Amino acid sequence: MTAGDSVIRVRGLTKRYGDAVAVDGLDLAVHRGETFALLGPNGAGKTTTTEILEGYRRRDGGDVTVLGEDPQTAGRRWRARIGIVMQESSDIYELTVGEIVRHFAGYFPRPRPAGEVIELVGLGGKERSRTSTLSGGQRRRLDVALGIVGNPEVLFLDEPTTGFDPEARRQFWDLIGSLRTAGTTILLTTHYLEEAEQLSDRAAVIRGGRIVAVDEPSRLGGRNLAAVRVGWTDPHDGPRTVETDAPTKLVTELAARYDGEVPGLTVTRPTLEDVYLQLIEEDA
Repeated sequence: MTAGDSVIRVRGLTKRYGDAVAVDGLDLAVHRGETFALLGPNGAGKTTTTEILEGYRRRDGGDVTVLGEDPQTAGRRWRARIGIVMQESSDIYELTVGEIVRHFAGYFPRPRPAGEVIELVGLGGKERSRTSTLSGGQRRRLDVALGIVGNPEVLFLDEPTTGFDPEARRQFWDLIGSLRTAGTTILLTTHYLEEAEQLSDRAAVIRGGRIVAVDEPSRLGGRNLAAVRVGWTDPHDGPRTVETDAPTKLVTELAARYDGEVPGLTVTRPTLEDVYLQLIEEDA
């Protein structure tokens, strides 16, 4: 994709809190229609960066555009084009799911139908339920409903599945996949590396306010070029492990040595977690 395809563009972004540097000359580009994950430890600058992109926090330096406008000065028309699902939100306990979604829909010029949104996030049958009666996962789905009811072009998701059980998390992934298919550009922050690998077209690792790597999850940090670990069990010498850049050749040799069936064979490539930990440790 070309630079013209970028709906989020950041150059030299900086943000300080007193003597502490939260974001330190960060560069970033997110293309139209892609899901982009920001990964990093607590305090790395993910939430500060996201809040600047959303227009909720002022930056100290650098250039930022989202949908062609500076979030720091953009007006209501621009805000109607983005959706936000924050890490934490406040419940309006006395309102029902239907009431609160219709209420928020009224803030936007071209909202999605409230009933459609409620069904899309998996809250069908809960339209008349008060928010105080919802489970934690259902409240998070309601947060997403409020984030997408305005039919946004860009959706910001900050730790969207924190506290979800595995089943609820995978159901949520299906929801995000449907939004992605519909053409929504999504910026996702998450601590769940499996989630980033499942959902994102590209991911960036941020540490100390700087991006230290950005690529497709399968290629991040040279993951696709890293040595592969081949293990097997020799009848005489016991467990054996070799790291190699030519795993197919090694497995072929082993198959010949053991008459076609290699005992206890395992072929392991570095996981996204392996690469992520290496990147943040190297930078530290």
